[in-house]
Amino acid sequence: MNWNVLLFEIFPYVALVLAVVVTAYRYAYRPFSVSAISSQLLERRLLFWGSIPFHWGITIILTIHLIAWLFPGAILAWDKSPLRLYLLEVTGFALGLWTLAGIVVLTLRRLAHSKVRATATVMDYVVLLLVLVSVATGVYTAFAYRYGTAWFAGAMSPYLASIFMLRPRPDLVADMPFAFQWHVFNFWLLLAVFPFSRLVHIITIPLGYLIRPWQIVIWVRRRFTQPGA
Repeated sequence: MNWNVLLFEIFPYVALVLAVVVTAYRYAYRPFSVSAISSQLLERRLLFWGSIPFHWGITIILTIHLIAWLFPGAILAWDKSPLRLYLLEVTGFALGLWTLAGIVVLTLRRLAHSKVRATATVMDYVVLLLVLVSVATGVYTAFAYRYGTAWFAGAMSPYLASIFMLRPRPDLVADMPFAFQWHVFNFWLLLAVFPFSRLVHIITIPLGYLIRPWQIVIWVRRRFTQPGA
């Protein structure tokens, strides 16, 4: 067994099993642990400058990745025009830099402010590190290697499809640059850590709000009178 098989064929299934099983266990037996602890009251300024670019940037980037995975033919067709290709490449790189700036600010905020640091767990730092590595390797790959959208659609999409079709093809990743291989493995590692962290709250869908009875909140103010009045 070589490293390519271990990291890109066996480990992805370990990560997927952990993500599904542990997440289901937390929802079933530890539902109150599926939440994110807000630190907004402890520090707001850096949270604003870090949270907005990171969350918006990562959401758009993941959406583009999803489209490229599900519709690789559409991406390749788009890239046939040099103008559209350059537009997509520059836009993706700019979004990556925006997202990277956000996660760096959030990391510095976590390390620099004692009150915020006091509320953090070891897993919070692990997740921050993995997300930082994921974004940084993605940005570096986009900068150092041209036309990433084209070879993502041509190689990464078939690789992901082979994983989910239970016919893994790690050879599709074997010839990729090291930075991209690191980026791919870091994705699987982040997926394996995901159910053990606070990140699990992002898949919470409050469907219960659609069927539960109306909740009426009444403000009761007790009226005090002066003695002898």
